[in-house]
Amino acid sequence: MALMAGCMLVLPIMDAIAKYMATFETMSPGQVTFYRFFFQLIALLPLMLIATRGRIEIRRPWMNLLRGAIHGAASLMFFTAVKYMPLADVFAIYFVEPFMLTLMSAIFLGDRVGWRRWTAIAVGFGGAMIVIQPSYAIFGLTALLPVACAFLFTLYLFMNRALGEGDSPLVMQAMAGLGGTLFCATALGAGNALSLPDFEISLPASMLGLVLLLILGAISGYIHLVVVQAFRLAPLSLLAPFQYFEIISATVLGYALFGDFPTASKWLGIVIIVASGLFIIWRERIRVAQSQAV
Repeated sequence: MALMAGCMLVLPIMDAIAKYMATFETMSPGQVTFYRFFFQLIALLPLMLIATRGRIEIRRPWMNLLRGAIHGAASLMFFTAVKYMPLADVFAIYFVEPFMLTLMSAIFLGDRVGWRRWTAIAVGFGGAMIVIQPSYAIFGLTALLPVACAFLFTLYLFMNRALGEGDSPLVMQAMAGLGGTLFCATALGAGNALSLPDFEISLPASMLGLVLLLILGAISGYIHLVVVQAFRLAPLSLLAPFQYFEIISATVLGYALFGDFPTASKWLGIVIIVASGLFIIWRERIRVAQSQAV
């Protein structure tokens, strides 16, 4: 629980760095996302070589690369959103992900979802609309990018389930770095060829920018490894609520670095989303406990 809580408080630093690079270093979200996965790969390769003693065995390379590409697309959408929107707003909208995961589990995996959880999903989406509505009026379609990111990250979680125990977490994270790097390089090249400003190719404008990008890659690689370890030590239903800790550090970082603070209506939406998500997680714990009792 302590590992999970700590990781959730640290992870928004990645998004604050992405927003800082776009705001003060004038680096495009596409370029920042590329560096995020490239430096993640660079950070994890030495550790993987040491852990495997140079004998790297990848049982499902193509599935792992696809998983990394999906994660890369999700991160690209998230980093583009944080360039234009306050951090807390983006996170609040992104928190529809548990509802999407429940929906997809019911549709594609045949999981039983009772009326209480369907009600919680509807209420949670209502809370998301409260946050999205003023953001959409200001930022347009950009306000929907966190929703698309949540959908892709749900697919990413489904890929994790499909991969199972085939590869070690270290190998999976390194391959995700490679898959994300390849996807982002392709998207960056295509977007730059089309002269899209959010895909402009550039180098860090300062030494501080380079250091921040290195920190971004290290956090994305190592902190996610700790998250994987946390889930190996405790049940998903116990740790899932700690995801909402991200809104704390996102709000603090957004206010401290960029002067952004959610309005009263957005706080209402955040509370509704978090409460609905916690209710779904609580119902899932009850369902698991009842199935185990039988």
